[in-house]
Parts: sequence; structure tokens; C-alpha cells
Amino acid sequence: MQRRADEFHAEMARRRSVRMLSDEPVPIELIETAIATANTAPSGAHHQPWRFVVTGDPTIKREIRRAAEDEERQNYEGGRINDEWRRELAPLGTDWHKEFLEFAPWIVVLFEERFGVDDEGVRRKHYYVKESCGIAAGLFVAALHHAGLATLTHTPSPMAFLSRVLGRPENERPFVLFPIGYPVDGCLVPDLQRKALDQVMTVVTS
Repeated sequence: MQRRADEFHAEMARRRSVRMLSDEPVPIELIETAIATANTAPSGAHHQPWRFVVTGDPTIKREIRRAAEDEERQNYEGGRINDEWRRELAPLGTDWHKEFLEFAPWIVVLFEERFGVDDEGVRRKHYYVKESCGIAAGLFVAALHHAGLATLTHTPSPMAFLSRVLGRPENERPFVLFPIGYPVDGCLVPDLQRKALDQVMTVVTS
């Protein structure tokens, strides 16, 4: 058990958020399997309040990129981001340009289902929606990495344009966007260090 745990930790410790994505085709079966894995996540009352919307259509990806960059330009240049936030982002080298949204073979948007709707149009209350979707998103990222794919969690703010572009119903709200592909040759990522175990774990005894 410890060996398996160590091997999994070592694999996940190599994971990085990748913005330099290749346009090399990725089999959709890999995306489907990763979503199936995410779908095993625990959820409030087992309602599974999520919808993974997948597109590889060049026109739709271009529209998503343009809309995301419009919002991000307002964040970076229009005063939405304060000075403290800018200082935190500086080491990552990010800006409002989001070319990976168009180059990546696939975009997957995880929508949270604020409430369910049955075949007769009757609403069904969902529980712990954000918590459930957060767990599913984590499993999705892990599954993509395990399959040898690269991604990043992208949350352009605000994200309402994703509902319009992807034609989603009113009970769904964008939660996080994943551009997915292979890293480009010579891909660079920030040299970041993760917190040590004693900085994130506390053992409580009587």
C-alpha cells in the first residue's frame, strides 16, 4: 500500500499547469476516459451536479479565446486586478493573451448544475454543488496527467460568455475551463516549489 501511495505521489508531483500547448491531435477517447474518471467523484446526495462540455471545433475555440481575452484584458489592463494581485501573478508570467485556448486540440468546460431538471421540467435541488464539482475537477486533472496529457485550470472572470458560446441551459453555470493537449517541444513552466508536508498537514491528538 505504501509503495502504491508513494508511486502515485511521485507521479502527481511531476504535474504542472501548462500554457504552451501543441495543436497535435489528441484522441477523444482519452478525454472521455478522463471525464469518466472525474465522474467517480463523491457528490452531495450522489446527485453528480456536473456537466463536462467538450469542443474541438476551431470556430468555437476561436470564439472562446476572443471572449476570454476580452474579459482578461479588462482584468489586466482595465483595472480589475489590484496591485497586490499583480505582484502575486508576476512570477507566473501570465497576461491577457490566451492563445492556448485556440491552439489546444480540446477545450473542456466543467459546468456546475445549480439544480437538476427532470424530463418533465421539474426542478431537483442539488447539494454541495461547488464542493462536488471541485472534487470532480481535481480527479479530472489527475486523470489527464496520468494519461500523459497537459492542461491548466482557467477561470476567466466573468465566465458567463461560456454559457452563451456553448449553448448551455440556465441551470448550468461555468465552473472551470480546461484547455487540453500535449506540451509543445521545449515547453517551459514556472520553477515553483510546493509547500512541505508540515505546512499543509496538522495532526490533532487528545
